[in-house]
Amino acid sequence: MSRAARLPDRERHPPIMKYRHSAAALAATAVVFASAGSAVAATPSPTPSVAIPDGLYGTTDPTYDGVWRQSLALLAQNTTGVTPADSAVAWLAGQQCANGAFAAFRADTGKPCAADLMVDTNSTAAAVQALAALGGHDAGVKKAVTWLKSVQNADGGWGYTPGGATDTNSTSVVAGALAQAGVTVPNLRKGGKSPYDALQKLALPCTGKDAGAFAYQPDKKGELAANADATAAAVLGLLDEPLTGSRQDDDASATGCTTFDAGTEPEKGGHNGAVWLAEALADNGRLMSSLPGAEDQPDYGNTADAIVALSSAGFNDQAAAPLRWLEDNSAQWAAQSGPAAYAQLIFVANAAKGADVHDFGGQDLVELLNATGPAPRGIDEPTRTDAIGKAEEKKDDDGGLNVAYTVAGGLVVGALVGFVLVARGRKRRQA
Repeated sequence: MSRAARLPDRERHPPIMKYRHSAAALAATAVVFASAGSAVAATPSPTPSVAIPDGLYGTTDPTYDGVWRQSLALLAQNTTGVTPADSAVAWLAGQQCANGAFAAFRADTGKPCAADLMVDTNSTAAAVQALAALGGHDAGVKKAVTWLKSVQNADGGWGYTPGGATDTNSTSVVAGALAQAGVTVPNLRKGGKSPYDALQKLALPCTGKDAGAFAYQPDKKGELAANADATAAAVLGLLDEPLTGSRQDDDASATGCTTFDAGTEPEKGGHNGAVWLAEALADNGRLMSSLPGAEDQPDYGNTADAIVALSSAGFNDQAAAPLRWLEDNSAQWAAQSGPAAYAQLIFVANAAKGADVHDFGGQDLVELLNATGPAPRGIDEPTRTDAIGKAEEKKDDDGGLNVAYTVAGGLVVGALVGFVLVARGRKRRQA
């Protein structure tokens, strides 16, 4: 379904936009979301310093990522027909402070939030997206939206913490949360600036190196450097997409960088970012990152984010090779990283053309995610129509015959075999 087809008339020209996640780091005391900017959350701690609460997904220390990983897990379940356990939803809702904000984790929710508790925009925005998608939490969502509006920076964007310098990832995930909650994001202005104005200031120009990419923040000299995770975030932010992204029709003009006006054509900025991501993935089908003193290594989280961004921008052909790589190589990473990683892969499988959440590199992502937390209250089984729909998007290695024919043929053969077996059974009973 095209984006225009699913937006109200008032939002089609231009589409209202928004996005995804925190790549922000909470420096010494906090979350370091991968060095290349993957917003998956902190590196899991092998020995939790706090007890793992009932209802929380994952078994690693939630101090720096509890609300984030819970929100992603609930969003992923919601997109796959899973009704989360009441305890899981209650845990997330119970993390909220009286002023509407969320911290990364509160061990004791029986006490009011302390005045010096470090709340942040990313945890709050992720929780808003999850609770708004699940429904039934209007009061909490409204309070969180009010708080997010109150900490908008004068340039129209948001930093990780209230008053912090604007960054692409925080601005995008907050804008996405506000859009999910029904706010008309382009009209939300501070000092005359909207969130899209803030994102435009962080976009690299269409001339020179890394044209169309987005920086996380300007460096000390005020210069912009391309950042893959920030770019993926900005694509979704400027295309009115939540963290989950969505599968879009092919973009017939999936090339080139064009100057854009955030006030009237934010979708062009999203297109530019997708072009850059496609080029960054073209060589080996994955993004790379390196830690200080270490060799470059595959960045699974950022690659997943990039695929969601590409698919949401209609760059389906460009997402195909990275998708295949992620299907073949992400199992160990996801198992080690936990629920947020499984949620990211589910976002990929839902958004990418030809992917299947129940058969992603031979794994059922829904089952794997569900196993990291309390048993869901309900699960919708995939239907035969769903399976055929997935198959129709896949092609064989020769790029010719559509697998749907094979699936359909198999169904026919299966039906005939079943008929023969039933007939044989009848004959035996008659004998």
